[in-house]
Amino acid sequence: METTDAQPAGENPPLSRPQRRLLKRIYNSRTEPIVADGLPFLTYKEASGYLLTLEGEAREAAYAEMKAGAARSDETEG
Repeated sequence: METTDAQPAGENPPLSRPQRRLLKRIYNSRTEPIVADGLPFLTYKEASGYLLTLEGEAREAAYAEMKAGAARSDETEG
């Protein structure tokens, strides 16, 4: 029996709701890019689009790097 939640073969799963919410918050009104995997991301659309191209651990690592970059950026501003 097949479920409707199954992802087609070769297609990456979508970002989770908490991931989308955090990305929207950290990229809202950003004036300096956050660097992850050596690439600069200034908008939510750029960041989420990149994460959707990655699979599993690579996605989680890039997401964690974005979170850490946002935290460092917030510390230097305040």
